[in-house]
Amino acid sequence: MPFLGLAWWALDFPFMKRYSQSFLRKNPHLRGKDLETTRKACAKFKHKPVSVMSFIEGTRYTQDKYDKQKSPFNHLLKPKAGGIAFVLDAMGENLNKIVDVTIYYPEGVPTFVDFLCGKVKKIQVEVYTTEITKELTGDYFNDRAYKISFQKWLTQFWHDKDARFNNMMKESTKT
Repeated sequence: MPFLGLAWWALDFPFMKRYSQSFLRKNPHLRGKDLETTRKACAKFKHKPVSVMSFIEGTRYTQDKYDKQKSPFNHLLKPKAGGIAFVLDAMGENLNKIVDVTIYYPEGVPTFVDFLCGKVKKIQVEVYTTEITKELTGDYFNDRAYKISFQKWLTQFWHDKDARFNNMMKESTKT
């Protein structure tokens, strides 16, 4: 989604910087920095109307990333639960729905230049909402039972999303 990152930055949206385990071994002073950034952002937005965006796969989808992950999903990378679980715990009482947006490009994934040149003729978007219940909030990093429960919920959510994505693809071939 071109330009959104710049707009989010201008609107003072918080950005989490995630580090790999190998990077953290070399730079242990940065361990926990991502959680600190999220905690500060959550505190800042606790008393304002807010929407929180989380890209649960943590990266853009590419076939190479998909192959390396050996993803159990047909069209999605594996979800990363920690960030979204942390936000739900920190702001759960201030949030009431999860809005899941799926974007499908029937003619193939366009480049930024394709958007600028008007070459993108068709985009399919599905918006799916689900209530945030008490079961979805908890201490992901210190409560093992909650962590397992949340990972199971997210895995099922991702399987459902994968099925919806598959239906989008099937529908696009009919038109």
